[in-house]
Amino acid sequence: MALEFIDYEIRGITVLRPIGRLTLGEPTATFRSTIRESLESGKKQIILDMSEVYFIDSSGLGELVTAHTTAVKHGGALKLLKLTQRVQDLVQLTKVYRVLEVFNEEEAAVASFTVVP
Repeated sequence: MALEFIDYEIRGITVLRPIGRLTLGEPTATFRSTIRESLESGKKQIILDMSEVYFIDSSGLGELVTAHTTAVKHGGALKLLKLTQRVQDLVQLTKVYRVLEVFNEEEAAVASFTVVP
């Protein structure tokens, strides 16, 4: 099953909602290119709404960290929102939460970005 995305904006912040599995192969390639395209089009403040990612493997977890690093290199930021229990368990186990900010509420995630004049 291919990874799909729903995207929208809230107060100038891009929200990307991946739907499906974030695993080695086509899903991680799709994820990587979607993040890259967003950043290259000037969308530097990104929230990843993970509420519909029902499975993630180590490659997918690596892509989340890489996406964060890439966003920072482009002068932006990437934050996670609404982790499913399975993804939350993996993020806790691997201590990725030390690298990526994680939020349960969309409004809190949006408010966490510094407003640029």
